[in-house]
Amino acid sequence: MPVPSNSFWEQWLIAHRAKPEACVTYSLSPSPPLQQFLSQLDPALSLDWSGEDYQGLPSLRERVLDQYGYRPSCGVDDVLITAGAQEANYLALTQLLSAGDEFVIDAPGWQQPLVLAEQIGAIPRRVARTEASGWALDIAQLESLVTAKTKLIFLCNPNNPTGRVEDTQTLQRIIAAADRVGAYVVSDEVYRGLEWTEQETPRIATLYERGISTGSVSKLLGLQGLRTGWMVTRDSALLNAAMVLRENTSEIMNVLGERVAEVALRPEHFDAAVAHSRTVGRERIALLDRFVAEQPALTWTPPQAGLLGLARLQLSISADDFSKQLLAPPYNTFVMSGGAYACPQHLRLGAGGVSLPELELGLARMAQLLAVVE
Repeated sequence: MPVPSNSFWEQWLIAHRAKPEACVTYSLSPSPPLQQFLSQLDPALSLDWSGEDYQGLPSLRERVLDQYGYRPSCGVDDVLITAGAQEANYLALTQLLSAGDEFVIDAPGWQQPLVLAEQIGAIPRRVARTEASGWALDIAQLESLVTAKTKLIFLCNPNNPTGRVEDTQTLQRIIAAADRVGAYVVSDEVYRGLEWTEQETPRIATLYERGISTGSVSKLLGLQGLRTGWMVTRDSALLNAAMVLRENTSEIMNVLGERVAEVALRPEHFDAAVAHSRTVGRERIALLDRFVAEQPALTWTPPQAGLLGLARLQLSISADDFSKQLLAPPYNTFVMSGGAYACPQHLRLGAGGVSLPELELGLARMAQLLAVVE
């Protein structure tokens, strides 16, 4: 079966090859230099993985539990270190879904499960997030979609691309719906820690025995190049099966990445990095909010968490065409079209991954194009 079209990554690849001068769509916190961690790494470290723990460096798993709030509900044996949250999602979804199975997913939301489902032959049932509600999940619709055929519910919480955070009360209703039919709940929580309101992101693995939390060091800490993440679940059989599947497919055990991540999650590094990411992130989101307010052709609901949100393009031109024009000379700026999320009249505005001058340049060029298109 051919790989299905995925507008999200197609847009990334096209933009990368175009080598834009500015970008206003990334969602990553500032990346620290490797030098910051070198003094605490053993230069005699062997990169042979044959003596390593296949579940991941035990001290790193302890750090994940401590820094991301999984204790006391979860322990070190409930954590599997993966090649980012992407691999964690892949391992969970491909274990739980077979051809003909149904799963419930939020829309707009993270697209990876839809691509995997097409390959597997599983059937997605989409739960709407509406702009009028501030991109809140329609929990009543979700409850109605869960049937005996439902194998899992997938959420990206905080949501990509809207930045919406679903609270514990909503999560409890989702859990009740899943538990009624014995379904799992998979929650991609990569933006946890970048909340801009008092609402903290719940951790599904701590709330539900068939809950699976996935995360990584990429978004909050800006360490996406390490390709280090995790799956947390109290279902030991599922976690063990995920390890077996990984060894039969990707066979990724990132010895060096795990050790750098373990250093990064030590309190003396982690606390300062989070404070810096939150300070910079809050300033950048405020900048995007001011920009949208100044553009008659744009409206948005500011994100409750993360470094991105969806802005509605109130012009006759589609978001796809606007994005293509902005990427081309003389603008040379990348903004992702909401078409990647089946939102053809929205743009994915992101405040991370670039310097402040580059972000400001990108916004200025976007304003120039907005002033001349119809």
